[in-house]
Amino acid sequence: DIIRTWLFSTAVRSHLAHDAAPWRHCALSGWILDPDRKKMSKSKGNVVTPTDLLDTYGADAVRYWAANGRPGTDTAFDESQMKIGRRLAIKLLNAAKFAQTLAGDAAHGDGSRNVEPVSNALDAALLAGLADLVRATTDAFETFDYARALERTEQFFWQFTDDYVELVKGRAYGGQGPEAAADAHRTLTVTMDALLRLFAPFLPFVTEEIWSWGRDGSVHAASWPSTDDLATLVSADHSGALSVTAAVLSEVRRAKTEAKRSLRVPADHVTVTASAADIALLELTRNDLTDAGRIGELSLHANASATRPEVAVVLGDAD
Repeated sequence: DIIRTWLFSTAVRSHLAHDAAPWRHCALSGWILDPDRKKMSKSKGNVVTPTDLLDTYGADAVRYWAANGRPGTDTAFDESQMKIGRRLAIKLLNAAKFAQTLAGDAAHGDGSRNVEPVSNALDAALLAGLADLVRATTDAFETFDYARALERTEQFFWQFTDDYVELVKGRAYGGQGPEAAADAHRTLTVTMDALLRLFAPFLPFVTEEIWSWGRDGSVHAASWPSTDDLATLVSADHSGALSVTAAVLSEVRRAKTEAKRSLRVPADHVTVTASAADIALLELTRNDLTDAGRIGELSLHANASATRPEVAVVLGDAD
């Protein structure tokens, strides 16, 4: 209907009246379908009003569901997506509280400018991945693919919280000295500031709330993250460090879970066999890995035929 009436008539009137196109770009959404994938219609009685949804899940969660509908495609009504959106908003709040509690000494806003590069391989890997994310989301918005921008940002955020934060907690609390902690604090702050700006179009209320915790102005008036600023923080290519270290930590924790032991149980000895490139990265992240996994002795062995890290774990006796 909107193509036949509004779009077509506007284009024709603009051409006849002004001999010009009314716009350069036009993006069209699809229909909102009911759970049976039928078009919502008042006459069919399958229309869902948003008021109760906003009260139940919050505006950010409902907006998150809507933003997952790709341009030009029909989107089915799905409350489970709103639950995911609400969980994401709560996790963003918690991650921001954690970062601010630990990294209160680090600069907010454009804190990535005029600072020395981080020296830790995990920090460098995360920030390099963040720069890639900014490029990808910028490209997605340039082609009006907002759903792709949300998808990429959400994927990075969960890697940030599930992998990076778990690996650097000990260092961020000062377990490896003040200089190592400062790198973690700076990385946490720069990453959260960028993520708030990337999430702002999709979760406008929670990002505005978090932004107000010590930052001036509104997140919605803040500049888009800069890949140039992020590049100044990364002095070496350690792009695979986070993924390989997180994979090893996951195997250590899996061994504890399968043995029905607490994650706080020490791993007396962990042996990792992997490619030479992965072993080199693990050597750089050894301190964070042993701290996060409570590993007593970590042995690293290179094997040219290894396609992924193989991890053998010997657990300790006491919790």
